[in-house]
Parts: sequence; C-alpha cells; structure tokens
Amino acid sequence: MRSTTFDFTSPAVIADPYPHFAAERELGEVAWHEPSRMFLTFSHAAASAVLRNRNLGRLWTDREPVAELEPFNMLHRNQMMENEPPVHTRLRRLVTKAFARGHVERLRPRVRELAAGLLAEVDRDDFDVIGQYAEPLPVLVIAELLGVPTSLVPELRDWSQAIVRMYEVDPDQAVVDAAVSAAVDFTAAVREIAKARETDPQPDLITDLVAARDGAARLSEDEVVASAVLLLNAGHEATVNVFGNGLVAMLERDIRPTADQVETCVEEMVRFDASAQLFVRTAITDVEVAGQPIAAGQRIAALLGAANRDPAVFERPDEFLVDRDDNPHIGFGAGLHFCLGAPLARMELVESVGFLFDQMPGLAFTADPVSRGTFVLRGYESVRVGQGAGEGMRL
Repeated sequence: MRSTTFDFTSPAVIADPYPHFAAERELGEVAWHEPSRMFLTFSHAAASAVLRNRNLGRLWTDREPVAELEPFNMLHRNQMMENEPPVHTRLRRLVTKAFARGHVERLRPRVRELAAGLLAEVDRDDFDVIGQYAEPLPVLVIAELLGVPTSLVPELRDWSQAIVRMYEVDPDQAVVDAAVSAAVDFTAAVREIAKARETDPQPDLITDLVAARDGAARLSEDEVVASAVLLLNAGHEATVNVFGNGLVAMLERDIRPTADQVETCVEEMVRFDASAQLFVRTAITDVEVAGQPIAAGQRIAALLGAANRDPAVFERPDEFLVDRDDNPHIGFGAGLHFCLGAPLARMELVESVGFLFDQMPGLAFTADPVSRGTFVLRGYESVRVGQGAGEGMRL
C-alpha cells in the first residue's frame, strides 16, 4: 500500500496544489494519508470511481463535541448531500421537484439584469470584482428563487463563508465558534420564513419545500430549513469561487474569451482551478479503487483538482484553453451526489463572464488577488481589476 505525506495546510500547496498533485500521480493513483486517516486519489479514473461507486457513501457523523456543535450538525444531518438512499432519495426527489419549478432558462433574463445593474455601480477603473460583482450576483439569484428577503443577502454570504470554513481539514476553535454562531443565525432566519410560508404561501422555493409531497412523504421542519440552507450555500459558494479562480487564471495569462467561446470558457474555468478540491466517501462494504483495497468503514477522498489536471484525460492539462471542446471534468461531482444546481451555476457563469468581458474587454488587475488561504474550498477574498492597463497592475 502506497502512503503519502501530502500536506493540506502547506502554504505552497494552498498557493498552487497542482504540481504537488502531479508528483503524487506519478507515484500512483491512490495513496494512504495517515494524518487524516483516509485514502487520497490523484487520478481522474480513481476520483470518478470514488464518486460513482454506490458502495462508497456520503455518511454523516455528528461533529464533536456534539452538544456544542448541534446547530452545525443539524443543518448537515438533515440535508441530502450528507445522506445516502433511501434518505437521500426522498430528500433529493422532494427538493428536485421544488427546484425544477425555478426553470433555469426563465431566470436567464433576470441574471442578465442583475449583472448589468451590479456592473453599473462600480468604478470601472478599479473595483473588487469578487465583492462587487461575482459574490452578489448568485446570492441575489438564489435568494430570490428561495424567497429570502433582499435585506438578508449581505448576511447570507457571511453565514455561508463561516459554515463552509468548517469543511477544511483541521479547522481551529475560532472557525468552529464562527460556524456554530452562523448556523444558529442562518437556521433562525430560514425557520422564520418557512413558518410564515405555512400560512401565507408565496411563489418561491421555500413555499415549495414546505408544501412538497412525494406520495405521503414530506419534509420535516428541520429538513425544510436544512435543504434551504444547503441550496443557499451551494447556490452561490461554488459559483463565486469558479468565477474568481477562472478569472485570475485568465488575466494572469492575458486570455480573453470571444462571445462564441464563453460556454467552453466556463467549462474550462470549472476544470482548471477547482473550487471544491476534496469530496470524502466512506466504504459501506469492502471495495477496490484503482487496484487499492478499501475496507468497510475506511474513508477515501476524491481530489477533484488532481482529477481535472490528469494528462491521461486532458490534453495539455496545465494550460487554460478557452475553446477546449473535450472537457469531461468532474468539477460538479459525479454519480448520485452530482450537483443539483449545476445548470443554474453554468447559466450564471456564462451570463456574468460573458457580460463582464463584453463590457470590459481590456480588463486587467489593479492589485494582486487576495487568496482565501484555504485548500478544500479554493477561492479568492478579493480580486481588484480595472478596464485598462496602468500603474501597479500585476504582470
């Protein structure tokens, strides 16, 4: 059995994990990682096998200390992403029925309108394209879709960021405390809206979740809240980070997509610098991945960034190709837990990226991008840009 000392917390790995993935891949597709007590995958084939094998499940275990972390645990215990069939099947079927009513294409004009409104408010000579454009857009869209008041939108992003920092490999106590506090506030806000929808239904997704039926089945109150929070988090978190990571990659390489390249460009953004780097599964029975036996109860992590740079699958994997037309990336996952919101995320990215470069073809850095400094959910805190070259721009 091959083992690895891959360091998730190394500043060099966080800054650029891809050379480290490549070095590990040369040694083997799967390796045991003693610090995290799980196997890691470094190839596209192995990561895909992990995500698609029904004997490798997403099994939630309450974080400890259980009493202290109950607000955080409740939100995860009751959502479809942390469950396997039959619970996952019931939750996803009900949520999908409600979510499908949003009709992604019906939302496209509204996304264009929001993008235009946000860009109209910035100083085009120097602005933070993350905080003033990429972040607010998907938050506003998913909040409108769910029926969350616009007044809560600034808090939604703060709550979401606090919660998702718990997904890093070894969060410190300050991160834990912030996540619990955010979970309490997020839950209270969504529960209040859901309660109101029981007696005063509105044309929104929270109303659909409250009313959803699948035969005799319906969502419990905790499941309604957890499902709404999941959709609010997942409905913008990945989109923001794909946008930021991809934009930085393009501007560093002086790449600008033409209008007819925007769709392939977005797929390349998802592939090139994965916003979610690690998905963990637990063996339900003894299984084998890429020739490596995995015993029941052992964990294995699919490293999506490593998979999406595998030269066995992608030609010139370390180059950003805006017109890449053979792009079987797994940036939205695969198998049973494939991202429910992928069509919405793709549409939002196509519209926001296309509009930005249409309006500002000379887009360039005005300062160095500021990384979030995290491995599992990879992204930028701030990316300052302007409409043309000038003093202080990043070379």
